[in-house]
Amino acid sequence: MRKFAHANDFYKMLDSEYPDLLVLDLMLPDIDGLEVCKYIRNEKKADFPIIMLTAKDDEFDKVLGLELGADDYVTKPFSVRELLARIKAILRRSNDTSDTSIINIENILKIDLQKYEVFVNEEPIVLTATEFKLLRIFAEKQGHVYSRERLLSKLWGDDKLVINRTIDVHVKNLREKLGEAGKYIINIRGVGYKIS
Repeated sequence: MRKFAHANDFYKMLDSEYPDLLVLDLMLPDIDGLEVCKYIRNEKKADFPIIMLTAKDDEFDKVLGLELGADDYVTKPFSVRELLARIKAILRRSNDTSDTSIINIENILKIDLQKYEVFVNEEPIVLTATEFKLLRIFAEKQGHVYSRERLLSKLWGDDKLVINRTIDVHVKNLREKLGEAGKYIINIRGVGYKIS
């Protein structure tokens, strides 16, 4: 377990390694904790669990923290036993999903999340980094519909140079490269995309 009093020190660590879980106090002396969460999710594209710890118990603050990518929100005062129980629960869930490094869809489409490899009918498919990320987003939550805005946020964060139709182009290219397996990526008219 490592402790950082300043966000900038934590940022330096992120250049070389990611933690298994972060307990993030929102009242840091140098950078607002919400900005730290946003940086982790949007700039670093990191998905390790984050528990926000704060004296702010307003519903708006909780919702904002969760929307920015926090996995849980604990308000002060809190008991250490409760915080430890929440940490254990989140780590247990994370370990359950991280064991599944290969996603197999109907024995046609296979995605190896650790090796960044994709196969259709056992034939390797070459994807760009963005196409792989997009496919991974869909495959990890099959059936979940993602709006174009949500996909843009997951892929590029707050980059204002990227427009909604960029997603359509990447999905089109991805479907073409997947060939027969491209049929699994479905457009929900007026909403977004999903794998079904």
